[in-house]
Amino acid sequence: MKNLKWFKQISNFSNRGEIKRRRNEEESKRGVSWSKYLVSSGGEIKGEGEEEWSADMSQLLIGNKFASGRHSRIYKGIYKQTQVAIKLISQPEEDHNLANLLENQFNSEVTLLFRLQHPNIVTFVAACKKPPVFCIIMEYLAGGSLKKYLHQQEPHSVPLDLVLRLALDIARGMHYLHTQGILHRDLKSENLLLGEDMCVKVADFGISCLESQCGSGKGFTGTYRWMAPEMIKDKHHTKKVDVYSFGIVLWELLTALTPFQDMTPEQAAFAVSRKNARPPLPTACPMKLSHLINRCWSSNPDKRPYFDEIISILENYSEAFEQDPTFFSSYKPTQHRTLVKSITRCISVHKSALEA
Repeated sequence: MKNLKWFKQISNFSNRGEIKRRRNEEESKRGVSWSKYLVSSGGEIKGEGEEEWSADMSQLLIGNKFASGRHSRIYKGIYKQTQVAIKLISQPEEDHNLANLLENQFNSEVTLLFRLQHPNIVTFVAACKKPPVFCIIMEYLAGGSLKKYLHQQEPHSVPLDLVLRLALDIARGMHYLHTQGILHRDLKSENLLLGEDMCVKVADFGISCLESQCGSGKGFTGTYRWMAPEMIKDKHHTKKVDVYSFGIVLWELLTALTPFQDMTPEQAAFAVSRKNARPPLPTACPMKLSHLINRCWSSNPDKRPYFDEIISILENYSEAFEQDPTFFSSYKPTQHRTLVKSITRCISVHKSALEA
């Protein structure tokens, strides 16, 4: 009976993955011509916006595509003589539910980006809304995604000082989001962008929400390999889901590998939510960092630290490591048995003194 239950759970995850794959196949079959949204190659987008954040489309030039998603394409371009990244979102003509979902995600992303201003959050420039295409114009970051950078490195080769610097940038950006009452809900290396100075900026707020309005995880698609177990189970969730994802990203920084790379996304979701599985920490991982990662991806959200504490911990580690390069290697955790013996010995001595 128990095996049957597990089989049903695996089937549920597989069905979700199958739906995603079918959507991708359908999009390919439709042969969406993104050029129809452009006046000409390197030209401006058809349509005008009417909102406070509306772009002056006569000032926008679109260049080459450099990234793409299931329903979006990202181009390099020029807006008012400044380099920008241009995200075009396409609404499928035959799927009204998906079209509405994409429009809602666009509205949410623009609304959130418009109010955010922080050195570790991607800068919003302008937007244009003209169904069936939506456009978001953001600052252009030449370094690309953190995922791309890490996959260009040898496994376990990123220097610890750089790991700490990148992790601090991410934590500061996420702390700012949380102080604004915003949950990102899709924090992963692909959604973290690098500037030329290796400064990290949090990006892609398509499924972000205000904490007061998030509710459960039903009705949206995150990324299983980075997703907290409570979200996978469609349970009510808080800002601690982003802390879980940060733990996975910190693991990525230390390993330069893809989490659960030997599993499909659905298998990873099942392993995390039902088996309490986590990516294996490298044997060379400093104890202090492994302790922090384990806290971040705890199955109990209440045991995960908030980002202000994470920032404080990482700042202390960074300062200590800068002053003493052997800081992490010289750290020796207190052995549990030794601690128990010491406490027992203290109790015995105290009891003997009282009896005397």
